[in-house]
Amino acid sequence: MFTDSHCHLSFPELQAQLPQIRLAMQAAQVDRALCICTTLEEFETVHGLATSYDNFWATVGVHPDNEDVQEPSLDDLLERARLPKVVGIGETGLDYYRLGDRTVADMEWQRERFRVHIRAARQTGKPLVIHTRSASEDTLALLKEEGGSTGQAGSATGVFHCFTETQAVARAALDLGFYISFSGILTFKNASDLREVARFVPLDRMLIETDSPYLAPMPHRGKTNNPSFVPLVAQQIAELTQQPIQTIAEATSRNFDQLFSGVNSGAKS
Repeated sequence: MFTDSHCHLSFPELQAQLPQIRLAMQAAQVDRALCICTTLEEFETVHGLATSYDNFWATVGVHPDNEDVQEPSLDDLLERARLPKVVGIGETGLDYYRLGDRTVADMEWQRERFRVHIRAARQTGKPLVIHTRSASEDTLALLKEEGGSTGQAGSATGVFHCFTETQAVARAALDLGFYISFSGILTFKNASDLREVARFVPLDRMLIETDSPYLAPMPHRGKTNNPSFVPLVAQQIAELTQQPIQTIAEATSRNFDQLFSGVNSGAKS
């Protein structure tokens, strides 16, 4: 019924509890989860989860916040993207939130890393999983520069995950052909502006996620998040749009199928 489109089950705090998490997912009717890669060093573990379970899939990418890790070449991404059950490129994007003493100009290494991921997405035809924080203008600019013409064959597509930006950024992402994914942040008391964005985003362009182990939705805020909590995000959207939760579950799962078309193929076990 429900699909968690973005989680980090390879992280130690979740990997150690995987049997219990899978039971909780089943009880909550969370049928599927996309396990997100954040470093090349982590990829083998992420991919192992996808190939070990018939309802998990994987991505390949290096998160913009990760420094002092193996820098991905285009060939690195292309090679891993060909493997069974790898259905997306990312988590990738830009993050200027923790600049410290650095300037935006100093973050050219992030922008170049993002360009490599966009090129991999175009060559493989697999969607991008976009992270953007305090960097939406540059994120959109690079997608326009590197992503090809919207809607044409070979152009980049994907999802802006854990969306926390403005309605204007959502509109720009939608205009580029991207989906918008909402996390447990949507349930937080101080997220009224984001709830207005959720009302704006068409249901046929929306995904739901946990981003676990982070950002557990209310009433679990502050606890370790896991995919069994994703129905709480769907419930919030159902209340905002005045639709049955089953409608939200079916629509967001259908959108997941359409965006990550590889979930209907590849090795299963």
